Amino acid sequence: METLQAFDPVLAGTIPINIDIENSDLDIICCFTDKYNFKMVATKAFGGFEDFELADTLINGQETVIINFIIEGWPVEVFGQYVPSRQQYAYRHMLMEHQLLQHYGEAFRQQIITLKKQGYKTEPAFAKALGLSGNPYQALLNPELLSGLKTK
Repeated sequence: METLQAFDPVLAGTIPINIDIENSDLDIICCFTDKYNFKMVATKAFGGFEDFELADTLINGQETVIINFIIEGWPVEVFGQYVPSRQQYAYRHMLMEHQLLQHYGEAFRQQIITLKKQGYKTEPAFAKALGLSGNPYQALLNPELLSGLKTK
C-alpha cells in the first residue's frame, strides 16, 4: 500500500467485508493520472514477485491496468484506472455488499460464501441470493436496493 500511495490505493473486494474464501485474492484499486508511470512504479515494485503479470485492458469503457502477483502466499490483484478509487465499480460494489450483509445478517453471509465456494463470482453470488435479474454488476449498483432495505 505504501508503494502505491501516490495512486490512492484502497483495499476492496471480499476480504474487507469478510466473505473471502480459500482462493480469494487481495484486491487493491488505484487511480492513476499517468498510466505509464503507474505501470513503471508497479513493475519496479512488484515485478520480482511470483506469477507477476501486467495487462492493459478496457473495462466499462475505461482504460484499465491489471497487475497480478503472489506475495507471501497471498494472490494480489492491483487494479488501476483514471477513475478515482472510491468511484470505481469495485469500491461501489463492496459498499453495497457490505450494507446488504449488515442488513440480512449471518445466514445471508454464509449463503454468499457457499455460492462463492460453488464457483460464483461475488456479484453474481449476491444477485442469485437476492433474486436479482439481468447484469449482476449493474443490478448491485441500483440505489433501490438500499431504499428497499430502509423500509423493512
